[in-house]
Amino acid sequence: MKVYIESYGCTFNKADGQIIAGVLNENNIDIVDSIEKADVIIVNTCYVKLPTENKVVYKIQKLQEDYPDKKIIVGGCMVEIDPEKLDKIGPNCSWIGPHQLNKSAEIVQGTYCGEVIREVGFSKESKVGVPKVIDDSLIHIIQICEGCLGACTFCCTRFARGPLNSYPIEDIVAEAREAIENGACEIQLTAQDTAAYGRDTGEKLSDLIKEVANLDGDFRVRVGMMHPKNILNDVDEIIDAMKHPKVYNFIHLPVQSGSDKVLSDMRRGHTVSQYVDIVSKFRDEIPEITLAVDIIVGYPTESDEDFDETVKLLEIVKPSLIHLSKYQHRKGAISSSLSEIPPKIMKKRSKFLSQIKSEITEEENKELVGSIQNVLIVEKGSKGGFIGKTNSYIPVIVDDVELGTFVDVKITQATATYLKSELLQK
Repeated sequence: MKVYIESYGCTFNKADGQIIAGVLNENNIDIVDSIEKADVIIVNTCYVKLPTENKVVYKIQKLQEDYPDKKIIVGGCMVEIDPEKLDKIGPNCSWIGPHQLNKSAEIVQGTYCGEVIREVGFSKESKVGVPKVIDDSLIHIIQICEGCLGACTFCCTRFARGPLNSYPIEDIVAEAREAIENGACEIQLTAQDTAAYGRDTGEKLSDLIKEVANLDGDFRVRVGMMHPKNILNDVDEIIDAMKHPKVYNFIHLPVQSGSDKVLSDMRRGHTVSQYVDIVSKFRDEIPEITLAVDIIVGYPTESDEDFDETVKLLEIVKPSLIHLSKYQHRKGAISSSLSEIPPKIMKKRSKFLSQIKSEITEEENKELVGSIQNVLIVEKGSKGGFIGKTNSYIPVIVDDVELGTFVDVKITQATATYLKSELLQK
């Protein structure tokens, strides 16, 4: 029996796909690299945004149409968030809920034999130290916790991932140690909200970062998205932990809006001034820090004045990376009961912010032209060359280098999304 797995969405979901593959591998089920070779196809879905929902729905329908003789299993967030739609578009598909990955082998075996098996529901089972099939030995993803403490009105992911469930520091460190010994040079600590880590167990993100960073080996640690309201309780110690030379100078700190009124409507649990204070503290202590932010354009209660406040905030904090999303209703989300902003206004605001985004990020990157950077080479470029990451986690195009190595380069050119460089040593 041969299985093909296709994962969509975030780093956390990618790791879920690796766990599914690991469970199958432990049960002597072959993982193949194409749909054509497979007897069973697993679509590991993401459901965070409407365009992604449309993509996975189309994929599930198309697979059934193009490969009527192959068995299909759907995993990921769609299984928990929108089972009604999933049952309608794939009545003969089996399901693997995101908390039921340990049952992947029996679901695959039963489905292959003609059964429709649907395993859903929450569990507290750990996703650390379990078998995984890693498609990139250089970058190792570790899920440090699942679920969140938030109640954001626009979010449907929390219905799939459930309440916070943090995994023990010692288990995470053990997995990181093994990955580094096996050649990993980048450890990604990921979660729906890494700043919530340990709030249910008494452990702390700052302690976790330090313990992983203090492992032997030549590697870097990337810390995933942090919710501003949860970083407030441990901000000084997290900053101290992120000063470690093996930790990327990078924070992903979504703000979503620059208006206190909209933040309150979103139930974000923090204010604009608190957000600016967090960013200021990081920049005072780690001047080279790269700030990545998320912005939702056109939340239903966003007025022109609220939008202007978001523009002002971006001009104040000048993030190096800006992830823009047009607001769209999501299944089960509280804000879905509100009237959406007219499409014309939404489009105008989105276009304006996109222009600002390009200007800010290109300006930030241009300041690095002429500088010498030590970069970790993590992947091959899709158009040739290699992609490295600076200590501030900014992508750099480098020619003729070896994967997994640290090299010194001179930055020769900057765009809004990456840097180009000249190799100084081999």
